[in-house]
Amino acid sequence: MEQRKYTPEEEERMIEEAYQDVLEGYLKSNHRKKVEIIERAFKFAKEAHKGVRRRSGEPYILHPIAVAKIASQEIGLGSTSICAAFLHDVVEDTDYTVEDIEQQFGKKIAQIVAGLTKISGGIFGDKASAQAENFRKLLLTMSEDIRVVLLKMADRLHNMRTLGSMAPNKQYKIAGETFYIYAPLAHRLGLFAIKTELEDLSFKYEHPAAYERISQQLKESESKRAMLYNNFSTPIIEKLQSMGLKFEAKYRQKSVYSIWNKMETKHIPFEEVYDLYAMRIIFDCDDIAMEKSICMNIYATITDLYRLHPDRTRDWVSIPKANGYQALHVTVMGPDGNWVEVQIRSRRMDDIAEKGFAAHWKYKIGEGDEESELNVWLKTIKDILDEPNPDAMDFLDTIKLNLFASEIVIFTPKGELITLPAESTVLDVAFELHSQMGLHCIAGKVNHKLVPLSHRLKSGDQVEVLTSQSQKPQPEWMNFLATAKAKTRLRAALRKEQQPIIEKGKEIYENFLKQHGVLSVNEVLTKVLGYLKIQNREDLFLMLGNEEVVLEEYMIKSFKKQSPSLLSKIFRIGTKEKAPQTEAVKTKKPPVNKKETYILRSDETGANFKVDDCCRPIPGDDVMGYVDENNEVIVHSLDCPRAQSLKASFGPNIVSTKWEVVSAKFLAHIHIEGLDRMCILQELIQMISTNMAIDIRKLEIEAEKEVFHCDLYVLVDDNDVVASLCEKVKQINGVERATRIV
Repeated sequence: MEQRKYTPEEEERMIEEAYQDVLEGYLKSNHRKKVEIIERAFKFAKEAHKGVRRRSGEPYILHPIAVAKIASQEIGLGSTSICAAFLHDVVEDTDYTVEDIEQQFGKKIAQIVAGLTKISGGIFGDKASAQAENFRKLLLTMSEDIRVVLLKMADRLHNMRTLGSMAPNKQYKIAGETFYIYAPLAHRLGLFAIKTELEDLSFKYEHPAAYERISQQLKESESKRAMLYNNFSTPIIEKLQSMGLKFEAKYRQKSVYSIWNKMETKHIPFEEVYDLYAMRIIFDCDDIAMEKSICMNIYATITDLYRLHPDRTRDWVSIPKANGYQALHVTVMGPDGNWVEVQIRSRRMDDIAEKGFAAHWKYKIGEGDEESELNVWLKTIKDILDEPNPDAMDFLDTIKLNLFASEIVIFTPKGELITLPAESTVLDVAFELHSQMGLHCIAGKVNHKLVPLSHRLKSGDQVEVLTSQSQKPQPEWMNFLATAKAKTRLRAALRKEQQPIIEKGKEIYENFLKQHGVLSVNEVLTKVLGYLKIQNREDLFLMLGNEEVVLEEYMIKSFKKQSPSLLSKIFRIGTKEKAPQTEAVKTKKPPVNKKETYILRSDETGANFKVDDCCRPIPGDDVMGYVDENNEVIVHSLDCPRAQSLKASFGPNIVSTKWEVVSAKFLAHIHIEGLDRMCILQELIQMISTNMAIDIRKLEIEAEKEVFHCDLYVLVDDNDVVASLCEKVKQINGVERATRIV
């Protein structure tokens, strides 16, 4: 991207205006006015970054200023955080040390800057182990001072807002990392406005065409939506005014990402997403004790005017979410026949909902419930961090369980509340109460009825845990646990139980290698783990100890000759047939230039890429490439869950891709549903295979009473063929819907 050139005078004016903008916003806040230290921190950072530029060509100091503005005006932090935001890159990018910062600005600001410097490279490094370690640092520092992670959020938000100046592969890496970890973390901390923007920006860079299309559709339908909202809201506003309430009524539009996500998960077009807007009522109330009754009065007023949806009322005023969110949500039938959600909040609740835990300090009188909830969550995180040597990807996935989980609230027999992720079981409750209860849990009583420990819970359930000292933890329990804490505790207990078998397997392995004179033990181990697709040595030793893997003498002798093609002869798995005696030698392809867009080509001689089975993208889809150890480009759809994990974990191996002329055929899955009638299947097959000459590979159809569902697998050239096929199928009498399943 061409860099913009600025004169020194222009730069100075830009910097001063940006700084004054931060200062003015701070002076309007209700924080204590510590202008002098803010001024000193700004001048210090400006001098430290003098002459340095960002990729866009603008002076680097504008980035710390922007982070300080987000921290102050969008998250609501005070002077300490503003100073730390100005200084957050000084230690990383200049010769100044944390000690210099402490000497100039005091211990607290220095600690926050040090915490941000530890995780300055983003959460993830080049390797999975480095990635887990950096994420560990983030969470540990966060549990010491929450402002570290709030400033990290502000830093990431500004980086995402200016992502356009980065190379495409960097855009994918940063957008993927943001969506995978930062957006869920923002959600968990109650930073809903930031979470929504991070999701939208990630989506914009991963699916630019879809983002533009939905944005355009929103723009085109704006006037119609505004009219519908006015028709719906006017009677409510008039009623509330007649009650003498001081309030603000807001129109809240669904985000581009959430619209797309609904279209994808429900397999519906934009025109069928009816909940494009919601109404938000924010009332003024000086007495916190009166908030609940005012919420209920507004609720009564709305339900007097419109028909209530009985299953979609959410009372988070009485029982707040674990991240402190409070509001009363009610869904009613609007005058146009569609359901509309109304969110009812006090000004205090709205402040906390938009700015998260930082806003609590504004209302803090001692430690309130919200701070207690945060401390409970941070304690859970610390519990997970205490587990020794977690596998990196497993560690991240375990953490993510508690980041983006929707929540349920259950009661103990004594009436105590426990907040858990949705899909939690009796066993999750047992581990939540105490690790020993979890390890010895045999069953539970839910609402006084006996249930197995795998029973999934619903909000409002009363749960009693039953234990027995004779019970031992089982590996299959992992399949029905939903909380990170329970999975961590169970994994540690199983490892302890398996330790004697692991030791036995290790002894078998080492004795065998010693007996046959194999010296390069680490090299053998690395190749063996790769061949058997085992993640770590403990799993290998466990398999050996359980006699799932049997060593073969002649295999080791073969391997000593350093012939990679004979690697498959090192082990025989179980007691089944021996592994094939030969394996094709994989030759590495020339290195891929990851800084340039990789062109995906295919002709009669073959393709320069492979399509991954997890998502099976086809030409025309938004895709990215992952460069493996053999320099092979593996293509994934951008929204494939595996791709999200790869972007977050192995960013340096990601390459931007573009489809060119591709002669190969690709498998596409199309779901068709409609009203059943005679000969509809015959018409469907004739239209696809005869009229369109498309090769059908598999067809599954099921009719139940008057309705049929069909799953069709066809070979196609690209997604234009799929779109054309779906349109033509929908023209068959009785077919209601035809959509590709990705």
